[in-house]
Amino acid sequence: MSLAIDQTAPPLKSAAEAGARDPASATDPHSRTLAPQVAVRELRLDLFRGLALWLIFIDHVSPDVLTWFTIRSYGFSDAAEIFIFVSGYTAAFVYGRAMVKSGIVIATARIMRRVWQIYAAHVLLFAVLITEVSYVAVILGKPFYAQEVVIGPFLDQPGPAMVQALLLRYRPLNMDVLPLYIVLMAFLPLILKLIAWRANLTLAASVLLYALSRQYHLNLTAYPGGVWTFNPFAWQLLFVFGAWCALGDPGKWMSRLIASPITLWVALAYLFASFGLTMTWYFPQLEGVVPDGLGRWIYPIGKTDLDLLRFLHFLALGVVAVRLVPAGWPGLTSPWLAPMILCGQRSLEIFCLGVALAFVGYFVLTETGAGLALHALVGVVGIAILSAVAWSMSWFKFRIDKNGAGR
Repeated sequence: MSLAIDQTAPPLKSAAEAGARDPASATDPHSRTLAPQVAVRELRLDLFRGLALWLIFIDHVSPDVLTWFTIRSYGFSDAAEIFIFVSGYTAAFVYGRAMVKSGIVIATARIMRRVWQIYAAHVLLFAVLITEVSYVAVILGKPFYAQEVVIGPFLDQPGPAMVQALLLRYRPLNMDVLPLYIVLMAFLPLILKLIAWRANLTLAASVLLYALSRQYHLNLTAYPGGVWTFNPFAWQLLFVFGAWCALGDPGKWMSRLIASPITLWVALAYLFASFGLTMTWYFPQLEGVVPDGLGRWIYPIGKTDLDLLRFLHFLALGVVAVRLVPAGWPGLTSPWLAPMILCGQRSLEIFCLGVALAFVGYFVLTETGAGLALHALVGVVGIAILSAVAWSMSWFKFRIDKNGAGR
């Protein structure tokens, strides 16, 4: 899973340069540095994160129908694992370079500024979603949606609920990813310093924290009850693993491992086995295929604490994905993939827009009792809107940068 990314994205038309190596950036393996090894943006990261955003939107807007068109229905993991891993990988490269160029203080300040941006986006998304659902539940007289999206605590006690929302403890449905992202990004300066000091030891510490969180049920409390849907003590493993893959593999043994035919066959076998097991969840006639002893050993395959089988499934997907989309893959310059890549480059904005649009689509589909055709139409229209907004934002940024450079 050796990918790389530059801090500033070039226009999409320059994507043909992706993957070009910068020989001057090579480092001595005995002198740890966080400087990236690539001088141009690695569009595979944008592609995979854009794909994750599309899949998240589809899973949210049509959890019972369109999910058959996402990875969620064919294995243990889903788009959330992709999003968190790529976010860790990307953040490590962007701010690792800043740490090398400007030092820990400036880099930390930049990271905290990004944390604030994500937090502000989360609060704005909370306000938008509360407004959407409140209008439907109260004005249109459909209280079912208030219960479905978990805004009942806000409608009952708006003051305390708002305070808890600002503390990231109260989150309506589908708003669990950004609080996790905020917490992980807040610890990024420490992660980068530890990777620069002892990369493998840092990864080992992350694995240990993951194991302890599962063994002793470590998690953060939520409001009005329960715990975080994405346990940060467990999900940090994906984020740190992404950062380690980006900066902490000096011997590049991970790249050699992925290139091994044995690794590929093991990954394919695991994906096939997980597919077969997943099918037993949807087809009752297949329930007897899984022996009782095996079922007691592997179930439940929980998402909250990032079950080990989910993590392994993500790794298997990653091995296959890197094989299918190698560095410099010509398809990265295809106009057919441009919308997905652009969404990946504007991930924060597109994620927030996707959550807001997903409720609108879910409301339409629920109220109309729609069939497959309307589900598909809503999904396609939603993705088209996300892509159009991503293109508009990228075009606007490009024009501003171009005008600024010409002054």
